[in-house]
Amino acid sequence: MPIQITIIGLGQIGASIGMALAQHKNIISTVGHDIEISVERAAQKKGAVEKTEHNLPKAVKDARIVLLALPVHQVRETLEFIASDLIDGTVVIDTAPIKSEVAKWAQDLLPEGSYYVGLVPTVGPEFLHETGTGLDSAKADLFSKSIFLVDSPPGTPGEAVELVSDLVKLFGATAMLTDIVESDGLMVSTHLLPQLVSVALLNATVDQPGWKDGRKLAGRAFIAATSAMQKDDAESLQMLALHNRDNVTRSLNLMIASLHALRDDIEKGNDEGVKDRMQSAQEGRTNWLNERTSANWVEMQREPTDYPSVNERLFGGLVGRRTKNKK
Repeated sequence: MPIQITIIGLGQIGASIGMALAQHKNIISTVGHDIEISVERAAQKKGAVEKTEHNLPKAVKDARIVLLALPVHQVRETLEFIASDLIDGTVVIDTAPIKSEVAKWAQDLLPEGSYYVGLVPTVGPEFLHETGTGLDSAKADLFSKSIFLVDSPPGTPGEAVELVSDLVKLFGATAMLTDIVESDGLMVSTHLLPQLVSVALLNATVDQPGWKDGRKLAGRAFIAATSAMQKDDAESLQMLALHNRDNVTRSLNLMIASLHALRDDIEKGNDEGVKDRMQSAQEGRTNWLNERTSANWVEMQREPTDYPSVNERLFGGLVGRRTKNKK
């Protein structure tokens, strides 16, 4: 009998996960929930979930896995709302980019016998240049050849972590096990910093003297440099930055130091210094993009995954382990 996975949040990430799981209906059934009923209907029509349930407690009551594909500022409230309706042995997963605060919420709010595992998804190399974020941009192969970070608080049963790693394989991706501190450090520099730099650039230009005319001329370079700051990201970005002050401050200091060095070379008319910085940046980006596109670090030929183990971990592992551990 297929196990139920409830996906809460049917934007690009949640819907893409559901579409990937639709290829494994023999072992998994999906229930979708979104704050917007129209999004639920569209997601079901798109094949992202088998059915929808707008009543959130009903959506999770039979779920063995609950996946929160939500902006981080909605995660705590959702955990609080669903906690009392989770069945014994449920694994709760979230896809927020930064985990330290979410892990604390999960520890405080989830009932005994439920387990939290953090998941940080990344898109596959084929979709690196796409900027869509909503349901319309969801794809079954969005995560193909990508790396997912998998982390969990100390004391989480190994079966729960392995279960989530098995799920990642169903998405066409590879799981990389990390701890929360390492995961957060990586994501601050690669996910938060670009957005904060966009914020700084926008605040340094928009509505500043000269912008009345500059706005008519801003083009591709301005679009590219500010695209990391999406319309609906401000509240989540604020929360993520403030909850990870040490990592964020460290990354911003490195960015400021780099800008200072570039400014000093330009101010001094240091042709060689400016040239070296430009070439180093260009080579660094080219090398990274080539590596990311080729995805050589991903095993291109994997051994067949023992997909029934997903059932085994839930029905034979986690529930039994919980009984032993909690006595």
